[in-house]
Amino acid sequence: MQTINTIKNLAAVLKHWKQAGLSIAFVPTMGNLHAGHLKLVAEAKAKADKVVVSIFVNPTQFGIGEDFDSYPRTEAQDAKQLAAQEVDILFLPSVAEMYHSNAKTTVSVAGISALHCGLSRPGHFDGVSTVVCKLFNMVQPDMAFFGEKDFQQLAVIRTMVRDLNIPVKIHAVATIRESDGLAMSSRNGYLTPEQRKIAPQLYQALCAAKEAVLAENQAFAQIERQQRQNLESAGFAVDYFSICRAEDLLPAKQNDNELVILAAAKLGKPRLIDNIQFKIKAL
Repeated sequence: MQTINTIKNLAAVLKHWKQAGLSIAFVPTMGNLHAGHLKLVAEAKAKADKVVVSIFVNPTQFGIGEDFDSYPRTEAQDAKQLAAQEVDILFLPSVAEMYHSNAKTTVSVAGISALHCGLSRPGHFDGVSTVVCKLFNMVQPDMAFFGEKDFQQLAVIRTMVRDLNIPVKIHAVATIRESDGLAMSSRNGYLTPEQRKIAPQLYQALCAAKEAVLAENQAFAQIERQQRQNLESAGFAVDYFSICRAEDLLPAKQNDNELVILAAAKLGKPRLIDNIQFKIKAL
């Protein structure tokens, strides 16, 4: 595995791959890798000749008071894991390499970026879409892999790729969970032992809401309200718990078919997000 820190050196290697007709898969990460990230890498390796993984803690997607400075950075350990997975390139740029000191351009995906996480984290998805667009320009992959845990992020990136005609195929990979159902996340490390015991209730609430929707005997607003109350009683500070259309993440109606329930809640220091996708009935 090559570790590359500059766009120039990355481009030189990619040029040879392209000339040889090799397909390139890309997995963008912020590091502190866990089994969920490694699943993305495994999927990428199964579908392409070469795999590039980036590690870059992107400052533009962190808001005021968020955890950019304290976000876990474990590059040496991450590199060992990626080498063991036989990744071809680890792209490990600095902030100065990624952002010109006088940068003036932001990529913003209107509408969908303002919902859910976008309401409580203004500017977050502009930071995400901008850095992913830049990375796509640098790596020029044929395909890129993202986890479904960050469902809204996935939707934002898919929309950006469509609207800007970026020639990359987006692959979604199912959420990897701990044995008790907690979605794997770099921020789980912030949980105290007692909070870690409580944290799986977020996924349990999503599962309970799904069953209530499928039972078709309660209004969606009532289901959302009940699960918010359950989570708050358990010690969560709920940001949102929303039954949405999977297509555009707008509020679902009783006759919608493909749904996703999105949830975000703070438990102590970390803000946990999760979701569950399902169909109500066959069309």
